[in-house]
Parts: sequence; C-alpha cells; structure tokens
Amino acid sequence: MDIYAVNQLSDLLSSNTYPGRGIVIGKTADGKKAAVAYFIMGRSVNSRNRVFVEVGEDMKTEAFDPSKMEDPSLIIYYPVRKLDNHLIVTNGDQTDTIYNGLKEGKTFSAALETREFEPDGPNWTPRISGMLDFADGDFTYQMSILKSADAEGTACNRFTYSYAPKSGLGHFIHTYVCDGNPIPTFQGEPERVAIPNCIDEFTEMIWNNLNENNKISLYVRFVDLADGTVENRMINKHLQ
Repeated sequence: MDIYAVNQLSDLLSSNTYPGRGIVIGKTADGKKAAVAYFIMGRSVNSRNRVFVEVGEDMKTEAFDPSKMEDPSLIIYYPVRKLDNHLIVTNGDQTDTIYNGLKEGKTFSAALETREFEPDGPNWTPRISGMLDFADGDFTYQMSILKSADAEGTACNRFTYSYAPKSGLGHFIHTYVCDGNPIPTFQGEPERVAIPNCIDEFTEMIWNNLNENNKISLYVRFVDLADGTVENRMINKHLQ
C-alpha cells in the first residue's frame, strides 16, 4: 500500500454520485499558486435551489428562486471569507464562527470548539472547514471535520489536520462517503489529490466529474504567492 499515493480528483468524483459538499486546498504543480475549490450538491428541492454569488473578496449562497425556499438555516451562508492573511472556506455558517474567532484572537481549531455537526438527523451532516494562512510568499493550511460520534447524534468528534504545502498536491474533504439513506459520513483523513497549474483545467475537471443530477455550484480560487493576485471561477448549474 502506497500511503503517499496521489489520487486524481476526477477519479474520486466520477466514481461517487454523492460526495455532498466538498473542499479542496493545495498548491499548483509549479509551486506558484495556492488553490482552493468548494462545491455543493443536493438531493432535495430546497438544497438544489441555490446559486453562488461573489460579494467583494467573499462568496455566499443565495436562493435561485426565493419563492421555493423552505428552510434557509443550513443552506444559506458564506462558504468563503477573507480576513487579513487568512482565507476561510467551509460548508456552513461556521465560516463566520472562524472569522469572528480570529478577530478575537482565537485559533482555527479553538473557534470550531464552539460548533458541532449539523442537526439534520439521521444524517448528522459533518461540518467541514479549511483555512489558508499566507505569509512570506507561501502559505500553510488546515482542514477540519466535526462529525457525530454515533448514529444517534449524542456527541461530536472533532478532527483537525495541518499541512505544509507541497507543489502539485492538495487535500480533499467532503461530507459524505457516498449516497445512501441515511447518508454515510466521510471517514478517515482528507484525501491526497493532484493539483494542476491551470485554474480553468482544474475548474472544468471538477465540474465535469460531479454527478450531473446532483451537482449545484462550484467555486474555485487561485492565489498567486508572489504578488497575491487572485483568480476566481464560478459555475452555477441554474445559470448555465
């Protein structure tokens, strides 16, 4: 078994009809840029009724058709927010928890100690989060998953992973192992995946390999480590 094997993200996505929501963070193969991707999927009408919208340096979800919105509590939030040299990406309103915690002097993991998995039993969808810290022409990153300790949702287990960036390597964490009823929670460490140099190649590869029926939106950001230049790509199924 090669524990240092690097997966092709296209293979992981194309073989899974429902990874749910997913975060990818890593460094491009040429070592020049930080790469971040976040996608959402949905099975219900309420979950599928969403689009991504950029707000300055941040990104939020909105209802595509407000008249069809049933419950905004777990589906309307800021997945991406920037604060100073930090870039936060999550699958829920814990983005704001981390953002406000940093402003209060807390660490990424300390801020998340106040949160747990989503209250959507029997799925108990995990909260997944990531944060990049930029300094001296490079960056480090962390990823977190908060998930139920049992099928009844009686307690929360918290896992935090810290990474030194390696050119061409990223880590992929998603909410679910696969489709199901209830939907099985992601297991193990974030998966090692290859990161290309081209943002358009990366964006198209992710979008084209997400399940056609369940994919909703995708957001990708590349940050140039030399000068901080940002490139963003956004795809909304409803707006195609």
